[in-house]
Amino acid sequence: MNPDLDLTVALFPGQGAYRAGVLAGLRERGDEAVRDTFEVVDAVAGERIGRDVSSTLFQPSPPSPATLLEQAPDILQLAVLATSVATYRLITAQGARPSLHLGHSLGEIAALTCAGAYDLADATAVLCERITVVREHAREAGSMLALRCGEERARRLVELIGRPELVVAVDNADAQTVLSGPADDVATAEAIARRLGVTATPLRSPHPFHNPLLADARREFAVRIGGFRSRPLSVPVYSPILGRFYRDGDDLAELLSLHLVTPVAFRGAVAALHAAGARTFVEAGAGQVLTSLVAEAHPGVHTVAPLAGRDEAAGVTAAVAALHAAAPRYTASAPAPGAGPAATGPAGSAGPATAHAAPTTAPLRAVDTARSGPEGAADGPGRDELTALVRTVYAEAMEYPEEIFTDDVLLEADLGVDSVKQTELLSRLGERFGLGRPPEGLRVADYDTFGKVVDFVAAGVTDSAAAGTR
Repeated sequence: MNPDLDLTVALFPGQGAYRAGVLAGLRERGDEAVRDTFEVVDAVAGERIGRDVSSTLFQPSPPSPATLLEQAPDILQLAVLATSVATYRLITAQGARPSLHLGHSLGEIAALTCAGAYDLADATAVLCERITVVREHAREAGSMLALRCGEERARRLVELIGRPELVVAVDNADAQTVLSGPADDVATAEAIARRLGVTATPLRSPHPFHNPLLADARREFAVRIGGFRSRPLSVPVYSPILGRFYRDGDDLAELLSLHLVTPVAFRGAVAALHAAGARTFVEAGAGQVLTSLVAEAHPGVHTVAPLAGRDEAAGVTAAVAALHAAAPRYTASAPAPGAGPAATGPAGSAGPATAHAAPTTAPLRAVDTARSGPEGAADGPGRDELTALVRTVYAEAMEYPEEIFTDDVLLEADLGVDSVKQTELLSRLGERFGLGRPPEGLRVADYDTFGKVVDFVAAGVTDSAAAGTR
């Protein structure tokens, strides 16, 4: 990781991220971010499903999570969205902005909304359609089960049970995996897991999400939300379901519908962002489930869960302070990403370079960058300059934010750049810098980090520049 680059991540929790009385105190005090958020969600929900959220959440004796799941599961899902958006607005109202968003399952809708893909009214309508479609197309009762074990052991358990509709739905951490399937199959998995000494915890979920059982619902959901217009993202949003950043131009109706049947790789997503330099994680939602998972997987990172304690105002203040303290800093050794649009600076300035804003640059030959050092000695561009140029090429090709490409990020393990793509990118760099095609016998595996790629280009540029002066 480049020590001069601190990435901050807003985590948006998914299904079940609710606790009784959440945000009630701030709402009673008249906080505009909370009141405005719930007013919009209430209006749309009342129109589309015939119930608002506030009358349930903010009653004198609000329901417990278990009661809400049993009696009003639709309100539970809308509460997750409204709480996340309100929390994010509380934080950003004080001038603090994260570098990236990472949503977990249902939380991806909130992550996209807070990045500007949807306005809140449309996001609420999208969620209402999701709720309605899944309820209409649920063929049988289903549920989800958290196991205190890794993905590999969970898959062996699923194979042992041998029920085709019982699947691994979520890979949360080295020691937490979630199964999804018909209620009877999940109950069988729970009983067997306990006999094997694996802690098993039923989750608050009204349906078996991330499961092929919802294939019919997926197709109908895509149709119903196809008319909602999405907007360019103001903040990069990483999807643990897609395994990549969202891009402007993505068909969000198709991708959000895929969520219903596609597993969540949260552990891998956090690992990739951590490898890229993310060290501060703030949970935009009730509780501290996601920040706990991050802290367990990566000891030493700074995590803040503003709504986990009784004093939510103090929690928000702590989150703001953490984001300000870790605001991205770009020095000579860490050029600001975005030689093109949306370069990032300290909190409160324009957001980070986004996955969808690929800068365009004209081809640059080695002779164009050659410089004369003392006594006419040939000298190529400095490494910092080359790093910025190579970063732009990789970010444009992979549609990742430029700040992801730090010297020690593993291109294949962390970012999914396989040997075929790496060969293509090296060829592109050859054209970009006038170095020609990669030499015969080049071992792509030797250039497994971004820093090694920059060194490879630097050596080639220096040789070409020197040759041009002879």
